[in-house]
Amino acid sequence: MAYSSSSIHFLLLFSFLFTSLARLSPETTTTTLDVASSLQQAQHILSFDPQCVEPFSQAQNQPLFSNSSSSSVFSVPLHSRGSLHKTHHTDYKNLVLSRLERDSSRVDSLTTKLLFALNGVEKSELKPVPTKIQAEALSTPIISGTSQGSGDYFTRVGVGSPAKQYYVVLDTGSDVNWIQCEPCADCYQQSDPIFNPSESSTYSPITCKSRQCTSLEVTACRRGKCLYQVSYGDGSYTVGDFVTETVSFGNSGNIKGIALGCGHDNEGLFVGAAGLLGLGGGTLSLSSQIKATSFSYCLVDRDSSGSSTLDFNSGLPADSVVAPLMKSVKIDTFYYVGLTGFSVGGQPVQIAPELFDMDDSGEGGVIIDCGTAITRLQTQAYNALRDAFVKLTKDLPSTSGVALFDTCYDLSSRSSVKVPTVSFHFGGGKSLDLPANNYLIPLDSSGTFCFAFAPTSSSMSIIGNVQQQGTRVSFDLVDNRIGFSSHQC
Repeated sequence: MAYSSSSIHFLLLFSFLFTSLARLSPETTTTTLDVASSLQQAQHILSFDPQCVEPFSQAQNQPLFSNSSSSSVFSVPLHSRGSLHKTHHTDYKNLVLSRLERDSSRVDSLTTKLLFALNGVEKSELKPVPTKIQAEALSTPIISGTSQGSGDYFTRVGVGSPAKQYYVVLDTGSDVNWIQCEPCADCYQQSDPIFNPSESSTYSPITCKSRQCTSLEVTACRRGKCLYQVSYGDGSYTVGDFVTETVSFGNSGNIKGIALGCGHDNEGLFVGAAGLLGLGGGTLSLSSQIKATSFSYCLVDRDSSGSSTLDFNSGLPADSVVAPLMKSVKIDTFYYVGLTGFSVGGQPVQIAPELFDMDDSGEGGVIIDCGTAITRLQTQAYNALRDAFVKLTKDLPSTSGVALFDTCYDLSSRSSVKVPTVSFHFGGGKSLDLPANNYLIPLDSSGTFCFAFAPTSSSMSIIGNVQQQGTRVSFDLVDNRIGFSSHQC
């Protein structure tokens, strides 16, 4: 069949235009969400009954990275809450709703702490919190500190001499370390025996005029000895003596003279853990007290029975996506990260860059927190991110929102789906692609999945632990950098 010269010219022109249009419409980047695996894991966590979890193994305590500094490398195992404490929920949706309720309290507590700092609220202005402490148990006026929240991940450390091992909550959003102690005025149930100070040769009360005591947000004095109280966003609190003790890190070594709370009245949602390990940026946090040059953790899926490690002084993995790590002039506890924006499906989300800036007064900014589950974004930024995701998921069957989630899908008929990749962008053109199960999470065991971000009216945004799952997050405390590595868990 012969073509005229005009026909050939038309075909060549059409081919050129088609190729040009294809180049102007870049392909959407996608990630696979394993629906069947997520639902299977949801069912597993309901029936999982934690037995004796081996506290330490040789593999768990070997440093993951080479260390160029002279500091000692400490490494301890890190577990999800569900792998150590059996949930009382028999329905996965109820478990998730319970987690979200606790998470909302956590976020409220963090924003309250920031507001107190921004408004210059002094210790003397804080109101008392009613407790059940009996006069004969602990007779002294105690006032509440700003709410700080608690986490969903446990690590295991030794306390005292000789060392006894305890599971404690990991929390980058608070500073004060504490553990339940005998005698108990009121102690909740924990997996390990309660710490008995009389059995440790290195237990030492702190005096009221000591630097550690005056560094507390809330303190009181009884017979010359320092007392503390910390209250949390979900209504939990701990009250007791502020002391120094030896803290050990499995087979990695130990540090003497760590300031921590010896709690005699402890109530709330800490069931399973013996206390809390504060990893914030304040002077009383464990990382500050041991003068760590860095620390890192990798969070397994909260429905997983697996574990990873919490490491000190190990440095950043070579393949890390590195971003600036910043501190506020108003509050030293929080770790601020230089987030600049997002992309969905490989396309930048159009938002004003200043939405994530922290101003000179300490307003705004983005913190990274292992104790908050769901990432909270300023409403304008959240709406732009959600709308970009919804635009590229029109082929997925939508369903009604649940709790704080307004974007959900019914994936009950799918075993896996392709979804647009969500990426975080940092300064210097660096970006971190999130796995699909870090932003589409099951809300029940029948196939409802929701977009795991939420809006906030606070000036501060929070990157939560759902978005951090499966990624080693490294805090370089010397050069003020934070690294994200997807292959070092």
